Amino acid sequence: MRQADLLRKVAEAMEAMGISYYVVGSYGSGAWGEPRFTEDIDVVVFVDPDDAWGLARAFPEPDYYVSIAAIRQAIANHSMFNVIDTATSDKADLIVSPRDHLSKLQLSRRRMVEFEPGLKVYVASPEDVILGKLQFYREGGSEKHLRDIAGIVRVQADALDRGYVAEWADRLGVAEIWQAILRRLSRPDR
Repeated sequence: MRQADLLRKVAEAMEAMGISYYVVGSYGSGAWGEPRFTEDIDVVVFVDPDDAWGLARAFPEPDYYVSIAAIRQAIANHSMFNVIDTATSDKADLIVSPRDHLSKLQLSRRRMVEFEPGLKVYVASPEDVILGKLQFYREGGSEKHLRDIAGIVRVQADALDRGYVAEWADRLGVAEIWQAILRRLSRPDR
């Protein structure tokens, strides 16, 4: 199984269960910017405690590994749990949405993207992927997040709603990082 096949399986399971979702992380930035290799697939899911058993059944052993205890804990704590393809070790991180104002707004802004023929999934908007990457950079300092953001800004160009990003970057405390990226991208050597 390829990573794309695991993404398809996750999306099909969410849609079959009526669970709202959207892809974020490197797959999200690759959809709007410059694709790159990633070790996992990040998906925000809007799940309830009653969904735990259905989620576990959607990824049956021995083809997949998923822990019902991890699912329940992620739902209770609005954290994440993993779905692992046991044949390939490909991993999907399912991030349980806190259902706050921003996550509900991001859900309303998600878009259907075709990654390859027959693989259409919901992806966070380019602006919302940027906001997530800004927060990840603040937390961990990994340059890959800055490269992903720069790729989205370059590819989306004038289609990017910079006002939305600036407003939410300010609210999330990452405005300084956003402005630094824009300054760097505006230099003639970039």
